[in-house]
Amino acid sequence: MKIVILLFAMMFGFGASVKKSADDQKEMQKRAELNEYKSYPNMLPEVEIVAERQ
Repeated sequence: MKIVILLFAMMFGFGASVKKSADDQKEMQKRAELNEYKSYPNMLPEVEIVAERQ
């Protein structure tokens, strides 16, 4: 019985470790994508105001 409980505990620990690693990997992918966009120039259109002041 103790062995069964020990096996469940080990499986739970391994599952939690895998889930944490997957979450960390997703976070690193998000950061890498944001860092890639930092090297691009500003793609927003420029707005020039041409109306005369009154």
